[in-house]
Order: sequence, then structure tokens, then C-alpha cells
Amino acid sequence: MWHVYMAKCSDGSLYTGVTTDIRRRMNEHNAKRGARYTRGRTPVILIHDESRSGRSEALRREAEIKSWPRSRKLILIKSGGKKIARSPDNN
Repeated sequence: MWHVYMAKCSDGSLYTGVTTDIRRRMNEHNAKRGARYTRGRTPVILIHDESRSGRSEALRREAEIKSWPRSRKLILIKSGGKKIARSPDNN
């Protein structure tokens, strides 16, 4: 099982990634062994997690979320992961 996750960094920024083990990955981020982006922004807090059946599906979803503006990511977080309808002006 793969996970697409979003973490909130200490500076308030959002980081999106994929992993097979959420607990391990969050520990890596907070031990400054995770992604370069999060190393100077610890602690990071898990704020969103979605399960996917395979790596390619998880990577596609990660790319989709990363392409969104911050406002849309916050809507996803507040919705609890429910599908967000697309509109022409809302990436």
C-alpha cells in the first residue's frame, strides 16, 4: 500500500510526498533525513494522508496535488480527503 501525504512544516508551508510507511517517513522528516525541502523546516506535522494501491497511482496523485495552488490544497485538507469537483477556474 502506498500513501500520498501532506505535511505542514514549521514555517507554515505544505510538503507533499509519497511513501509506503507514513510513520517512518514522518520520523525521517523530523530527524532531518527526509526531503531537502523539509530539513530546515522541522518539525513537520502530518495533515493529510491518502492510500493508493500502487506506486504509479500514488506518484500521479502526488503530481496532481503538487500542481494545485495552496488554496486548493487547504480545501482538500479541510474536506478530509473527499473528492473536490473541478471547475474551469479552479485548477
